[in-house]
Amino acid sequence: MPQSPLHAGLPAGQPHPEWLALAAQGLFLEAAAVSRTTSNMPEICSRVCPQERLCEGACILNCRTEPVAIGAVERFINEFAFHHSTVEIARAPANGRRVAVIGSGPGGLSAADELAQLGYAVTVFESQLVPGGLLVNGIPAFKLEKSIVERRIELLTKAGVEFRLGVNVGRDLGLADLRREFDAVFLAVGAQQAKPLDVPGAGLAGVLPSLPFLIQKNVPAMAGEFPPIEVAGRRIVVLGGGDTAMDCLRTALRGGAQSAICLYRRDLANMPGSRKEYYNALEEGAQFEFLTNPLELVDNGQGAVSAVRCVRMALGEPDASGRRKPRPVAGSEFTVPADLILVAYGFDPVPFPAGSEFAQIATTEWGSLFVDNDQMTSVPGVFSGGDAVRGPSLVVHAVRDARKAVAGIHRFLSRPPVQTAAAQFRG
Repeated sequence: MPQSPLHAGLPAGQPHPEWLALAAQGLFLEAAAVSRTTSNMPEICSRVCPQERLCEGACILNCRTEPVAIGAVERFINEFAFHHSTVEIARAPANGRRVAVIGSGPGGLSAADELAQLGYAVTVFESQLVPGGLLVNGIPAFKLEKSIVERRIELLTKAGVEFRLGVNVGRDLGLADLRREFDAVFLAVGAQQAKPLDVPGAGLAGVLPSLPFLIQKNVPAMAGEFPPIEVAGRRIVVLGGGDTAMDCLRTALRGGAQSAICLYRRDLANMPGSRKEYYNALEEGAQFEFLTNPLELVDNGQGAVSAVRCVRMALGEPDASGRRKPRPVAGSEFTVPADLILVAYGFDPVPFPAGSEFAQIATTEWGSLFVDNDQMTSVPGVFSGGDAVRGPSLVVHAVRDARKAVAGIHRFLSRPPVQTAAAQFRG
């Protein structure tokens, strides 16, 4: 039987028609239970994933009227279930095997959930002192309340998942140590290395990558290497057109910025960011200059940025990906004043340090981890998924990869014990 358009638009194969039908009957707890069968954090995905490009974009009502508000319904039924204390992690009897999860973002938390349900002893290692990864430090609270993530982590803790915080795997703990202590490892390390801005003046004071700015405003205790980034009364320019750019614009405006302008080299139709986030940013006062590309950052004479010299762009022929390639329009240069530039051009996986035991794991030409159909890397017993494998993507994709990886881990550890990595080390 062919898939319905809605099923085809669901990246994790979620049973949306089934739980929508239950919700329509007022069976909210039953609907929430069905929604949790394919997602380990539906209350989070429904808040941060771009439904207009996924499930709602595939709704059959689109050709006649507004689509069903699937995200809002999913939020409601799962909050209803939490309110009635029916959300729990049903843990199987302990199977005697141990698995390490590296990273506590959406992929790591989902993997820990799935593993606990199968009876594994799970330890999650997180380099920060606050668990949650980018769910906590990268997504502003106006999109995802921190208490929502904390509630999910509390559920995992009650299910027996151990969190070891402030541990930098690769520096404090090597791969050999992990393989000796655990039967399998899941790497959910994400992709947090900012893509560079390659124009003259990129090294001026007042030019910052987006993520440190968002982390500092979301979790001040994790401010890191940058001094306090002040936006009140300042002219903020954001480079890029994804959801991170929208988060920067809204965060700056909420911090009292005089103005927040987004410069994006393609048009609105080709902007990768969520339309919902774009309209939210507009509503809060953000300005957009489409078909605009920076040529140079202007020095104020004291080593700090004072403006962005730009050029207008026109969309030419489609490139290899099918997107129309922007090209500069001769004689169209203009200048945008700026006191602070936030670069939101996206992220790449952070390479493992040269000489690190983790450097033996095979990577693609783009620096992402290479995995097989079971999400296993080139090192037996070491699995991965999410942004570390596919590059920057959606929370729902990280959840799906984690579930697939856990199924692969379960198959791997169902082999005779002598074949597991930990057993080889234990000899």
